[in-house]
Amino acid sequence: MNTDAASQTLSLEPYDSRRLANLCGKLDENIQHISRRLGIDIANRGNEFMLSGARTAVQTASNVISLLYDETGEGLEITPEVVHLHLQGAGATRQSNGRKTEHPGDELLIRTRHARIRPRGEHQKAYIRNIRRHDINFGIGPAGTGKTWLAVACAVDAMERGEVQRIMLVRPAVEAGEKLGFLPGDLAEKIDPYLRPLYDALYEMLGFEQVARLMERNVIEVAPLAYMRGRTLNSSFIILDESQNTTMEQMKMFLTRMGFGSRAVITGDMTQVDLPRHIGSGLVHALTVLADEPDIGITRFDSRDVVRHPLVQRIVEAYERHERDTDPGN
Repeated sequence: MNTDAASQTLSLEPYDSRRLANLCGKLDENIQHISRRLGIDIANRGNEFMLSGARTAVQTASNVISLLYDETGEGLEITPEVVHLHLQGAGATRQSNGRKTEHPGDELLIRTRHARIRPRGEHQKAYIRNIRRHDINFGIGPAGTGKTWLAVACAVDAMERGEVQRIMLVRPAVEAGEKLGFLPGDLAEKIDPYLRPLYDALYEMLGFEQVARLMERNVIEVAPLAYMRGRTLNSSFIILDESQNTTMEQMKMFLTRMGFGSRAVITGDMTQVDLPRHIGSGLVHALTVLADEPDIGITRFDSRDVVRHPLVQRIVEAYERHERDTDPGN
């Protein structure tokens, strides 16, 4: 039995339905934010809130909810940003108790409007668990392992559940010596070839017409990494694909773009770096710098996870053997 577990009922007075609606937020997003951040369960009926989880986290949540309700009486609008600042002020940290967002039915089945996606193998399952548990995740491994596909599926799933308001697709434009300026067309036309794998996944999960409508409304946005500087992305699911081609400065810039209520998934294959030889990969550097951060998920795939043509797995394995055999450090 976990002696550190606790349950508490919190009654907010005076009862005021408008203040309670302000406190909870749209679709209870404020309460869900507190629940996810502290790793506890929160249920409410009217002005009574039932909190259960680790004792210190339950007490922190009780204090924060009480303070927020007091502020509703002063006319303050309670937004996810306000909740975040109160949690920061209370010294709240995510509890490492293995709790993840509840999903009905099969916890690892991803349901979108046009597809049902079930992860294969332990690495894909761990990847989905990490994405649902952490706000920043790295998916590292060779081509064909489902890193990008599953990230897009999780993004669509989160948007359809109302957990995020938009999807942001980002990719560095570094390919075989070509640069954006040498390609014809406007910005969207220049970066389309680089983002084609992300588009293909979206089309299969949402349908072509729906994707087009969401892009017109900027619910789905695509951007080259260089255009991210200076932005803060709130309530967004951000996917950085081909991140092995970021510089160290670009990776740091990207990771600091996250705003309130956002999640980021960074995918990459460290064997396919297209940067000039004298420039270090931002992905390699980030994995070293962030290796000991407890609230960042890192999933490493290998050739056994390849889900494309069987020959692709053998090709990946052949290249891995060749690199080991020719490595002067061996």
